[in-house]
Amino acid sequence: MQDRSNQSHTTTGPTLKKGLRARHMTMIALGGSIGTGLFLASGTAISTAGPGGALLAYAAVGIMVYFLMTSLGELATFMPDSGSFNTYAARFVDPALGFAMGWNFWYNWAVTIAAELAAATVLIKYWFPDSSSMLWSLLFLVLIFALNILSVKGYGESEYWFAIIKVATVIIFLSVGVLMIFGILGGEAVGFSNFTVGDAPFHGGFFAVLGVFMAAGFSFQGTELIGVAAGESENPRENVPRAIRQVFWRILIFYILAITVISLIIPYTHPNLLKGDLENIGVSPFTLVFEKAGLAIAASVMNAVILTSVLSAGNSGMYASSRVLYALARDGKAPRFLGKLNKRGIPMNALLVTTAVGMLAFLASLFGDGIVYTWLLNASGMCGFITWLGIAISHYRFRRAYVAQGRDLRDLPYRARWFPFGPIFAFVLCIIVILGQNYQAFTGDQIDWSGVLVAYLSVPLFLILWLGYKWIKKTKVVPLQECDFTPAESSGIKE
Repeated sequence: MQDRSNQSHTTTGPTLKKGLRARHMTMIALGGSIGTGLFLASGTAISTAGPGGALLAYAAVGIMVYFLMTSLGELATFMPDSGSFNTYAARFVDPALGFAMGWNFWYNWAVTIAAELAAATVLIKYWFPDSSSMLWSLLFLVLIFALNILSVKGYGESEYWFAIIKVATVIIFLSVGVLMIFGILGGEAVGFSNFTVGDAPFHGGFFAVLGVFMAAGFSFQGTELIGVAAGESENPRENVPRAIRQVFWRILIFYILAITVISLIIPYTHPNLLKGDLENIGVSPFTLVFEKAGLAIAASVMNAVILTSVLSAGNSGMYASSRVLYALARDGKAPRFLGKLNKRGIPMNALLVTTAVGMLAFLASLFGDGIVYTWLLNASGMCGFITWLGIAISHYRFRRAYVAQGRDLRDLPYRARWFPFGPIFAFVLCIIVILGQNYQAFTGDQIDWSGVLVAYLSVPLFLILWLGYKWIKKTKVVPLQECDFTPAESSGIKE
């Protein structure tokens, strides 16, 4: 018997509250891709592929993310739902794909909570080197849980201020950088000389750029959270498009300009660019530039900013994963008790289960902070690209079904430009990223099977979820004429 869990249903009792205002949605979109990928990984990217290679890789991924966000914007404004990607995949592709995408997304962000908490303990030890990892993990977990248990406004408000800190830091950095380039700060004008150092602007050839391409993809993960947040937006038909439209400009300003400024001031041959990681915060490329400008407290300030970025990612992970788990239970794809809401519209059981997974961060105190952080990050890394792949497929099928059922495209509250090029382009690039995730494991004299396992484990797990559900429930690809366009009001979201 074919699964019908993608069809509409009515609910009684408490409902999700639409408490996210326009400013919350804007900052969730704006802050989604500003984090350790910009503050730390950008230095390694420049060192690996040169300034030109880093800019090329980040620009290509930025264009892909822009198309993905416009695809998601079209879906989320037409059908705002906290289930987001799994709801769209179930309705417009196959219920089995929706099931697999939902659990993949939940796992990704639930593990990200643990990874970010482990990272926070590393960062806090910059000031308190002999303190307990267990204590800090518990403290940060309680903080994130408290922000999510109050109300959806608690999450929105905290993300708003987290994003303000990150945005302000980048704007100050760009301003200082420009003054340094023209010699107003830091002594002599550097001009464009560092773009021609060594074999710059491109260094390391095609595979170096490909490697940065992978890292850039990780940096932008989080932008898709706006699809989940749309389900609790006060006015998704206006707020989501407004936030989506800023994606392209924030990528241009925050990544492209930041990498350009770093490359102009710090040559790609600088040895400390390769050390910009959590345990070497003193040589974050942002820190290097600030110190060169004569700002002696740069390392402490950047450590504090990166700490807020890490907590922001954990906060978003808690919110998004609990909402998607709730939606899975609501649709019959997870245990029913996870679909219960309290009087404030918070999916408490889903939140508690997700928090329990976040407690994996406590392992940091047992096995060493950096090791656990790296292991957790590798365990969830591929999942984000699988989510993006699903968004591209869902939007392509949505638009085709919309037209096949005789609907007028002019009635869409937001229409993605460049269809079908946008989702097809994003699909192809996501496939390249997924397949090339750890190409180095196959280039030596012998295949590095442990490297293959770490990099690609998420793929067979996703396929098991997808094909296993398909086999048990006997689901089929939904014909275009039968795709369900029922509004999401019937899915437990309070207007």
